[in-house]
Amino acid sequence: MSEPVPNPVPRPAAAPVDLEIKDAQLIFSAVWDDLQERNGRDALRFPREFIWLGGAPGAGKGTNTTFIAKARDITAPPIVISNLLTTPQAVAIKNAGQMVGDREVIGLLLQELLDPKYRDGVIVDGFPRTKVQVECLKLFYHKMLELRAEQRATAQGRASRKPMFRIALLFVPEDVSVQRQLQRGLKIKEHNRLVRETGTGVLLEERVTDLDRDLCRKRYKAFKDSTFDALQSLRKIFHFHFIDAEGDLPEVQRNILREFTYQSSLELSPEVYDLIQNIPIATQLGLHARQELVSRLEQYEEENEELLRRVVQFIEAKIVPIVRAHAMSGHAQINSEEAILEDPLALRMVIDVFWERGFHATVDIHRIEVPERIDPATWEISCRTKKVYRIEVRYPPSDIRRGH
Repeated sequence: MSEPVPNPVPRPAAAPVDLEIKDAQLIFSAVWDDLQERNGRDALRFPREFIWLGGAPGAGKGTNTTFIAKARDITAPPIVISNLLTTPQAVAIKNAGQMVGDREVIGLLLQELLDPKYRDGVIVDGFPRTKVQVECLKLFYHKMLELRAEQRATAQGRASRKPMFRIALLFVPEDVSVQRQLQRGLKIKEHNRLVRETGTGVLLEERVTDLDRDLCRKRYKAFKDSTFDALQSLRKIFHFHFIDAEGDLPEVQRNILREFTYQSSLELSPEVYDLIQNIPIATQLGLHARQELVSRLEQYEEENEELLRRVVQFIEAKIVPIVRAHAMSGHAQINSEEAILEDPLALRMVIDVFWERGFHATVDIHRIEVPERIDPATWEISCRTKKVYRIEVRYPPSDIRRGH
């Protein structure tokens, strides 16, 4: 009789996250290969700024997306993942009997992001929702860094900027979420009743989940168990904005402005920020041109770092003391004959550095004829032209309350 075979020692199962990472790598690799084959690698030019927007049910994503775009000076329409699933490409996938899974969603999203209208910035509503999508987002970011390194070596490389990923999460607690979902359901139901009775207007979609309290709670739980945790996992990797959306609309929008106000410490490269961080910050001006300003400053540091350093030293040593002395008035005018200002690029750097720190600066060049000698025979006066650079700096003056 043969001896019984001992039970093998059970091997620990692979952690689910490992499987998800492996799945994400396979999915993203296939999507990326398809994207390159379809468009060509040289055409892979994506937006510089991404806001990946997620939110609890009833948190007001649809209500606040336009407001967020305005706060970040983004003019392109948002990409709504649920809308991508109704595009002709997605319909063709479904008509072929296939499911629109992670691979298809990511493929549709990356193809859409190549549209030039998103070049300066885009809000993506509803991505990522799962851990697989989170891993694909990380892989996408690294691919963008690779593309930037390659493109900067080409003739068009100067237009290639470092990508910026922001994760934005609009959050409300469960009781608020359920209440808002039910209110939305009742409002849509009443709207549709009036449309049917009067024959005027367009019927809106009535979601079953907006009419049943238990289903509302299940929807919120699904959000907490998947999307919330997925987005939270990116907190240590990308700029993360947790936005309290529980209050009324004005309060929520104040929270959004507080989160998305331009911060040079987040948006500039560390090298540029180290150079200019000692310049005092005034109330911000010119935010409409923020994206172009950041791009120029980073380009200065990458292509003319020594000149930028000298310009900053000139500002700190020669201009800032005068600006501080005129803090009461909010207006300082400096006349300078510094040789560095003869370089037109240096003049532009002076203006841009001041704009980045919140000042409004202008530079005028005045040419003055200075007599040098007189010809004794003809009494002709020979002059040399002296350039005087008049730098005018404006900023909010000191607000001093005076006694009566």
